Amino acid sequence: MIKKFKSILAPGALALLVATTLHVSAKAGDLPDPGFNIVQGRTALLVTDPQNDFLSPNGVAWGVVGKSVQANGTVAHIDQLFAAAKATDLPVFVSPHYYYPHDHGWKVEGALETLMHKIGMFDRKHPLKVDTLDGSGADWLDRYKKYIDDGATVVTSPHKVFGPETNDLVLQLRKRGIEKVIIAGMSANLCTESHMRELVEQGFEVMVVSDATAAAQLPGLDGYQAALTNFRMIASHVADTQVVVKNMHSAAGN
Repeated sequence: MIKKFKSILAPGALALLVATTLHVSAKAGDLPDPGFNIVQGRTALLVTDPQNDFLSPNGVAWGVVGKSVQANGTVAHIDQLFAAAKATDLPVFVSPHYYYPHDHGWKVEGALETLMHKIGMFDRKHPLKVDTLDGSGADWLDRYKKYIDDGATVVTSPHKVFGPETNDLVLQLRKRGIEKVIIAGMSANLCTESHMRELVEQGFEVMVVSDATAAAQLPGLDGYQAALTNFRMIASHVADTQVVVKNMHSAAGN
C-alpha cells in the first residue's frame, strides 16, 4: 500500500506515513498470544537450577535474588509444579548448574560468570564424587529432593553458562518424544530465559511459568522485569502457577 502511494506523497510524507502506521499497529492491541495446550506424552516440565545457592536463604546468591524469590513465592510455586507433574504423569526434566575445579581456569567470562566463580556459586569438588554435595550450594533444595530423586525425573548434564547449548537437555527431550516444554526455575533473565530461547530455536513449543522463577535485583538492574518482557515476546504463552497446575490436571483428566 505504501508503494502504491509513494509517487503521490509530498517529500517527507512517506516517512511520516510509515512512522504513523507502525505507531498505530503497536497501539492496536497486545502482542498475539499463541497459547499452549498440554498434551499428554508430548509435554514436559523443565526446571532450571532448583538449587540451594539460588533458592535457600543460606545460598550465596540470596542477597541479590532473595527479595524476588520471596515476592513471587518462587520456592512454593516450583514445589506445586513438581507435585502436579508427578500427580499427572507429566515427564519432569531438571537442568542443573555445576562448576567443577577445572571450570575455574576459564580465561573468558561474562560479568555474571565472573561473579558466580568469585562467590563459589554451584561449586562441586569433583565431577563424579558426590560426598560433599549434600547440603551444599549446588545441592537441590531439600523440599524438592523427593521429586527429583524419585528415579523418574531426568537430570541432565550441567549447563555451564546459562543455556542448554552446553548440556544434553535437547537430546534428552527429543529421545522422550517431547515437543512442548513448560519452563520454571532460576534465574529468570539468565538460565531460565536462555533455556527458553534455545528451545524455541530448536523447534520446541515453549511456555514459561511467570511466578515460578525470580531474578537478581541490583541498583538500576531488575532482572525479573527484563525477563518478563522477553518471555512475553518469545514464548508461546506465559501463565502463573495456579493456571498451569489446573491445566496439568485437566489435561490428565483429573
